[in-house]
Amino acid sequence: MKTLWRGICNQWDCDEMGHMNVRVYVEKQAEGLAVFAHALGMPHAFAKNAPSTVIPVDQHIRFVREVLPGRPLSMKGCLVEVGECDAVVYQELRHGDGQLAASFLTRIMHVDTSAREPFAWGKSVRAAMADDMGAPPDEAAPRSIDPDAPGLPPEDIHVGVPRGLNIPCIGMGAVPQQHLDVHGRMQPYWIIGRVSDSVPNLLHEWRRKVAEAAGGLRMGGAVLEYRIRYHAWPEAGDLFEVYTSFGGAHGKTHNLFHWVMDPVTGAPWATTQVTAITLDLDARKAIPASPVALKELEKLAPKGLGI
Repeated sequence: MKTLWRGICNQWDCDEMGHMNVRVYVEKQAEGLAVFAHALGMPHAFAKNAPSTVIPVDQHIRFVREVLPGRPLSMKGCLVEVGECDAVVYQELRHGDGQLAASFLTRIMHVDTSAREPFAWGKSVRAAMADDMGAPPDEAAPRSIDPDAPGLPPEDIHVGVPRGLNIPCIGMGAVPQQHLDVHGRMQPYWIIGRVSDSVPNLLHEWRRKVAEAAGGLRMGGAVLEYRIRYHAWPEAGDLFEVYTSFGGAHGKTHNLFHWVMDPVTGAPWATTQVTAITLDLDARKAIPASPVALKELEKLAPKGLGI
């Protein structure tokens, strides 16, 4: 695999849990993808006047080991498969001692930068791609979320669905200029970032009760696995709303579905599936939720959404 990035986790990359925020993981993944584009013969893919670029359409992420501030990190990547106008890219972040921190399996689409319509890879790009094929290591394999599971059809994803099921809107806002890429669309990592910023509105008090029931532990939260389907790309001033539905529990983990929606058109910006835990901030271990707590969570965020 090619080396795509080297750096560290800065203090300002971390959230209230003391570890690197999910948004920053995807920010570094996107930077690594831009480096990869150079290697594939598309050096201008992320430049302002580029006629074409690559965008994620479906992404699976595993957060394997916490990243703490000041720790060295490196990223490598390869291509897993290549289609006429799309490809699947594997990227991994590793700690300085070689242990896997996170893995990303991203289906990207080759599109024009104006209408974002897909079109075929060029001959020179396909030739370069042949030298970068590989396979993810077993330790990076999906665990609780299937990245190949069929997604919901477009007609089943509308803002009226969560509203009709009394599924809570846990976040909302308007896209600011500083969250855009050079082509005027919202950066992918701000999708997951806005979801992350919204979750405490649903789970803060619930997690506090889970930690209190476990002996008054100091409470936090962490995501173990994520899948994101990107449906459309907001521009500056576009509105968004985040709706969250309980997706069940297994062991110490709970599953959530987040829909990031356009409240003006009713269409989706992104739909996501998440496996998460309540985190003991001192022991850095999962706190199990009781059956009673899980029933309360389902009342807070009724079931009904999917990916």
